Amino acid sequence: METDTTHIDWNHELVEQLDWHWQHHLRPRLDGLTDAEFLWEPVPGWSLRRRDDARSPMAAGAGDTVADFEYPAPEPPPFTTIAWRMAHISIGVFGMRAANHFGDPGSVEYHSTDWALDAAGGLALLDHHYDAWITGVRSLANDALNRQCGSYEGPFAAYSMAALVLHISREAIHHGSELCLLRDLYRAEYGRNDRRTGRGAAVSADHRGK
Repeated sequence: METDTTHIDWNHELVEQLDWHWQHHLRPRLDGLTDAEFLWEPVPGWSLRRRDDARSPMAAGAGDTVADFEYPAPEPPPFTTIAWRMAHISIGVFGMRAANHFGDPGSVEYHSTDWALDAAGGLALLDHHYDAWITGVRSLANDALNRQCGSYEGPFAAYSMAALVLHISREAIHHGSELCLLRDLYRAEYGRNDRRTGRGAAVSADHRGK
């Protein structure tokens, strides 16, 4: 009895898992993000802020703007703004991994990042490091996906590159969902127009009216 078999292009499947979500859901939901949303802090917590205003002992950044940080993290973890979460996705999820595995190891770190305090700058940083990561993943052949991800991943060094790619996809989808939720909460609080600044709090077309 013959059994039908299908050749699986594992690189394609791994790339598409994240890139389809990114291109068709997450990234469009961030279009129109305003500066007010970006830095919205409904309760005290962590954000991007001027160095003199940092609220954490290990706040890091290359210039006058820093990302609040502490390790180990406080319990319970502090609330984090859209700006902080976007910074974490940009550097902690995509940027450091793209540099360490596909570029110049150690060149991307929290302390060496010139953070932006506006939405356009935050989105530009996010797009830059996403592109670096997904381009690197596309370059991985099956044998590269099977190799160990190495010492840059600390206690997970023996895990495969495929396992790392799946982990990064989970992280991006998880934290991206948090960004979308915060946008929804901001819209529920201030409506389509930001009454504090007079600027529209734009919502992606596929989400209007929901």
